[in-house]
Amino acid sequence: ATTGPRIPPTRLALHHFDVSYSLQLKDLWPSVRASLLCEQKYGALLNNFSPVDHVAQELELLDATDFVSEAPKKAQPLQQGAAAEEAVRGESRSQEGSGEGRTVMQAEMMTQTKMSPLLRTSISPNIKCYTFPRGDITRFRPARPDTLGLLDYYLLDAASLLPVLALNVQPGDFVLDLCAAPGGKTLALLQTGVCGHLAANDVSISRTKRLYHILHSYVPREIRETVSVTSCDGRDWGQLEGGTFHKVLVDVPCTTDRHSVMEEENNIFHKRRTKERQMLPMLQLQLLVAGILATEPGGAVVYSTCSLSPLQNEYVIE
Repeated sequence: ATTGPRIPPTRLALHHFDVSYSLQLKDLWPSVRASLLCEQKYGALLNNFSPVDHVAQELELLDATDFVSEAPKKAQPLQQGAAAEEAVRGESRSQEGSGEGRTVMQAEMMTQTKMSPLLRTSISPNIKCYTFPRGDITRFRPARPDTLGLLDYYLLDAASLLPVLALNVQPGDFVLDLCAAPGGKTLALLQTGVCGHLAANDVSISRTKRLYHILHSYVPREIRETVSVTSCDGRDWGQLEGGTFHKVLVDVPCTTDRHSVMEEENNIFHKRRTKERQMLPMLQLQLLVAGILATEPGGAVVYSTCSLSPLQNEYVIE
């Protein structure tokens, strides 16, 4: 018997994305495709448990900026523009009233939308993540230990912080990171400095070991002792500790699109993992339901993936 040539899983992934995302994103797909195939750019999440003032100064001298603190400044003109458009539409609908009254109304609308309440409350002043400007492919130096042996920053995809910011952790909140390994988001949650208790769980024992390593490399013992690390099946969490958390992060396993088109190792588009990939939306739904059940009434759940697929995002939520 003869077998056909082996097709690398990265090529299978790219073909799959070309077929599905070109329909979904249309004219945007070529630029998104190019970005997926570019070398990954990292952000440097400063470690507040280590002296960071000199680190921030060092990064700023390299022209890196803290994108978290810059976000409100960049969002404000966009929100003001949207407010101005709404004011113009309101003015065109209005057939009565003086021009002065309409001008006052427009000014009031622009003032009220300088920064949306959601954006304002979601930006933790304690989280600082530095990135280089668009087009700048400078690499950050490796993290260095301080006098206590704690590393000064953690390199991660800056977009990984968005779910943590959206969770909007408040002082004293009991927080669950349901699919926590390898640990970047868990570390970011600790950087807020306000978690009353943090539970970090991942079903994979080997990945949980990586989480432990991150905690020991960045977090002092007295803080680590406030974190409970477990290796349970996240789908069962609602039965284990139902209705006990103020905030739950459900960052589910997914096709991890950039990894799938760039890395052969552990690629979910490998033919032996076809069934696993097809079952992802069901797994994601089960994890989301468990996260909801683990949340107390009035709490909040953030669901996130590293995929552009509607099947793994909107359809799971809906």
